[in-house]
Amino acid sequence: MKSYRKELFFHTNTRRAFINITPQIEKCLIESGIREGLLLCNPMHITSSVFINDDESGLHQDFERFLEKLAPEKPYEQYDHNGFEDNADAHIKRTIMGREVVVAITNGQLDFGTWEQIFYGEFDGKREKRVLVKIIGE
Repeated sequence: MKSYRKELFFHTNTRRAFINITPQIEKCLIESGIREGLLLCNPMHITSSVFINDDESGLHQDFERFLEKLAPEKPYEQYDHNGFEDNADAHIKRTIMGREVVVAITNGQLDFGTWEQIFYGEFDGKREKRVLVKIIGE
C-alpha cells in the first residue's frame, strides 16, 4: 500500500469564502500515483471546513445567508468565547459545514457523483491556513 501526504495553503482577503479546490486535489492524486484507494482532505484549523457540494454561485450565497442566520458574526458580545478573538461564529459555522471529506479513488479518478466538487470553506480568514491531503491505496 502507498501513502501520500501534502499540505495546501490558502489565504483569503475576506473573513468568509468558499473556494473550489477540486483542481488542486486532482493534482495531488496524479502526484500520488495511486489508482485505487481513499483520499482524505481536511483543514488543519478549527475555523475552516472542507466539504463536497455543487459549484454554483447561488448555492454558495445560500450557504452564506443560512450560516449567518444560524451563527451571526455580530454582535461579538453575544458569544462567551469571544474575548481575545472575535471568531466564535467561525467555530460554529465550521461545525455546521463539517471538518473533512473522504473520497473513493477508482481507476485513478476521484469517484464523484454528478456535480460533486470539493470546497474549502473559510470562516475566519485574512491569514494563511493549511489543508491536509492524505491519500492511501495502490
